[in-house]
Amino acid sequence: MDGRVPQSTAQVAYFSMEIGLNPLMPTYAGGLGVLAGDTLRSAADLEVPMVGVTLLHRRGYFYQRLDRTGWQSEEPVAWAVHDFVDPLDQRVSVEIEGRRVQIRAWRYLVKGMSGYALPVYLLDTDLPENSPFDRSITDSLYGGDAYYRLCQELVLGFGGFAMLRALGYGTIFRYHLNEGHAALLVPALLEDALASRPHNGEVPPDMIEKVREQCIFTTHTPVPAGHDQFSAELAHRVLGSRRCDLVQACQHQGALNMTLLALRGSRYVNGVAMRHGEVSHSLYPGYPIHSITNGVHAVTWAAPSFQNLYDRHLPEWRYDQLSLRYAISIPGAEIWAAHREAKLALVDVVNRETNAGFDRDFLTIGFARRATAYKRGTLVFHDLDRLRRLAKEVGPIQFVFAGKAHPQDQAGKELIRRIHEVRGQVPVAYLPNYDMGVARLLCAGVDVWLNTPLPPMEASGTSGMKAAMNGVPSLSVLDGWWVEGHIEGVTGWAIGAKGEAAAVQGADLDAVHAAALYDSLERRVLPLFYRDREGFIEVMKHTIAINGAFFNTQRMVGQYLRNAYRLTGLSANGA
Repeated sequence: MDGRVPQSTAQVAYFSMEIGLNPLMPTYAGGLGVLAGDTLRSAADLEVPMVGVTLLHRRGYFYQRLDRTGWQSEEPVAWAVHDFVDPLDQRVSVEIEGRRVQIRAWRYLVKGMSGYALPVYLLDTDLPENSPFDRSITDSLYGGDAYYRLCQELVLGFGGFAMLRALGYGTIFRYHLNEGHAALLVPALLEDALASRPHNGEVPPDMIEKVREQCIFTTHTPVPAGHDQFSAELAHRVLGSRRCDLVQACQHQGALNMTLLALRGSRYVNGVAMRHGEVSHSLYPGYPIHSITNGVHAVTWAAPSFQNLYDRHLPEWRYDQLSLRYAISIPGAEIWAAHREAKLALVDVVNRETNAGFDRDFLTIGFARRATAYKRGTLVFHDLDRLRRLAKEVGPIQFVFAGKAHPQDQAGKELIRRIHEVRGQVPVAYLPNYDMGVARLLCAGVDVWLNTPLPPMEASGTSGMKAAMNGVPSLSVLDGWWVEGHIEGVTGWAIGAKGEAAAVQGADLDAVHAAALYDSLERRVLPLFYRDREGFIEVMKHTIAINGAFFNTQRMVGQYLRNAYRLTGLSANGA
């Protein structure tokens, strides 16, 4: 590619620190990045005039090694950048600590079903004219210290805006900040607006309102670690006094809190599930926070066997995910055959990769997500004696886990080690290097999807939605998306009751939820799976027809178009 880019007509720019574009591109860490990728895939399907902006991450989100005891170590990911993205000629620069840092961009095209191509630009500072440190700024996703992170976020916000201008994107009506990492886009927009208008050093209130009108902010987590904060001293050092003045013009004083900057600089703010919207409003009561529940890209996450099944019975499903409602009429034998094919593929990989000796006929429960304490990955092993007893008396169970712990998350690493400890007591396999490829296999191949977050810490969660696309019901704590997707015994089963966390705290809540989990397995899940196969298949059908039809990014992007962007004629097909 010669690097020439035509004048763009994009109306929405989507900024995200991570985007899962391809399983072989380690430009994402987990749910946030995969959701971003699914969002752009559905936007391309709907032919939305949108552009994505992210960082290149040459070292990726680490390669996970697990030793014999299950202890995690990390290595950089080696990937051939030129095999996946095209280099562009344009160069821009940003000022960091008073020095100029040069930025280039690479382009990845997300292809929609009609062939519509949505461009994503990956920013890269690895240029010979930059210092060794500056060359590394865009290398590591969520790596380094606060200084490194702030430099990255400056490149994303200020550098991303400058790159869009250099690429010919003259008029963009809405800027979508996917999490607070992109919040420095707000002062970047202010800086640009001030350059074209006399202001005597002051920022006119109407100009701030004009910038707010352009910005949409999606917050993704109530967990404090997900909200970047930088000291006033560090912010002044990296951004400089002029840009700190722009931040303060948005009524942001003292420490630089990226979530607050995004909240104050955006016209529309939303959480990623109904419950999360409520929790976010309680955390930031001065701001109107809406809810747009997450989804997944149906065609990406339906296993080949289910894609073939839907193609036969629901021929419009690729273009109209609401038609998955009609899965309720698909013969049960065909649902089970498609599931069986996906399960055999998973079990074969588990046995080959881990030597776990899984049985293809045993109830297989999946648990895969970032390994961190509030996800409570070991909750199911709270009472091993009871777990072994019900497996012996009601029906055998085998568990497959996956997920990476952040390199600095020692508690998360300890969770992985503890899961490995129980392998000799119950059938357990742990698949390393959880990524989009492993997720496709896992979410489709297990019989039941397990989710045990500590309420109300689960903003949404999307892995259970991926499972639902393949008829896999959830067994989950009532938090995040499951508050909306749960119908007891119809789309899956609840662990505990809604609002329980307010009355029961700490280890006591773990015990309560573990007991409820075992009760559900013993009285509902295991008997249904082993003694009433037709009844289990009915749950699978309803999982697809109710949850698969709703919890998809086609519906989600449509809500963003109508509720957040509020622009008419955004898509060629009238979405």
